[in-house]
Amino acid sequence: MLTDLVPLSALLACLCVGVVAGVIKGMVGFAMPMIMISGMGSFVSPELALAGLILPTLATNGWQALRQGRRAAWATVVRFRSFLIVGFVALMISAQLVRVLPSDLMLLMIGVPIVLFAVTQLMGKALTLGDNPPRWIEVAIAGFAGLIGGISGVWGPPTVAYLTALNVEKKDHVRAQGVIYGLGALALFGAHVASGVINDRTLPFSALLVIPALAGMWIGFKVHDRIDQAAFRKATLVVLLVAGGNLVRRGLMG
Repeated sequence: MLTDLVPLSALLACLCVGVVAGVIKGMVGFAMPMIMISGMGSFVSPELALAGLILPTLATNGWQALRQGRRAAWATVVRFRSFLIVGFVALMISAQLVRVLPSDLMLLMIGVPIVLFAVTQLMGKALTLGDNPPRWIEVAIAGFAGLIGGISGVWGPPTVAYLTALNVEKKDHVRAQGVIYGLGALALFGAHVASGVINDRTLPFSALLVIPALAGMWIGFKVHDRIDQAAFRKATLVVLLVAGGNLVRRGLMG
């Protein structure tokens, strides 16, 4: 049935993309949707690529959030509750502005600051917020992440930049991303069941991609556990730079 939907060669290529996306996500905690949508988009239609990434994203974020147990995940929810609440409210409000603001402009508004942040951090110009930054900073960043998330569907880079500026310990960093993205993945799944992107034909394709994504993530977790905090921070910034550069490219090229 799957080969009726997508040629075998393209299906195998998509499985390989799933492994790569899983490895990167296991290492640094994010970038799976970006890698899967851009990688699989070279072999299948954008709509099928979107359908394909939904279940792997949901499964990997669940594992990521619960890797240290439910207590640790709940502690993360409590710690970042303001970020979660403000980001969710901003996302719901900004989703109504999709047809008002140009998407290209929004992508540039996200990508340029992210690239500047990553470059300056990699050059040794450390920007840190300390362990307990003023609440207004958290609210402002959460509002911005939710704002651009509702309009463009991209809220990962601002979230990662915030956690990196806090210098959150690597396990907490990855778990916090899992909690935040996991809640977003649930909403994404429900939205695209309603939109028809997830249906009887595309659901098996998405379900199959869960296997390579989880396998890749297992490998990525092994790498994550072996590297120290400094190496993790550098790897995160490199992936963030690539993600931000991709957003700038999309914003400029349309």
